[in-house]
Amino acid sequence: MMISKRLSELRKKRQWSLQYIADQLNIAKSTYAGYESGYRQPSLEAVKELATLFGTTTDYLLGATDEEQPSIELTRPTVRLTVDGEAVTEDEIIQLIAFIRAKRDIENKK
Repeated sequence: MMISKRLSELRKKRQWSLQYIADQLNIAKSTYAGYESGYRQPSLEAVKELATLFGTTTDYLLGATDEEQPSIELTRPTVRLTVDGEAVTEDEIIQLIAFIRAKRDIENKK
């Protein structure tokens, strides 16, 4: 089971105890231990809470992606980008990409 493996890896990476996570979720330590061992399956709500606690996505926990932190490729955005609630235009994205590339070039020449 992918979720049990991912939960165990994330917990160990953060050096959190089983009890700490159980306390954060207001569940018994044995319940959370069951999630990691694969003996129990967390509810959809629990998966959502676990993703929030670990700062990752439900897709990562469930094995739909291998990216612990989601990323957006600005040169090919697949989502609507906003700044301060206002849509980012294509021209603004092009300018942002140019700025980032120029800044990286300057930093790499140091």
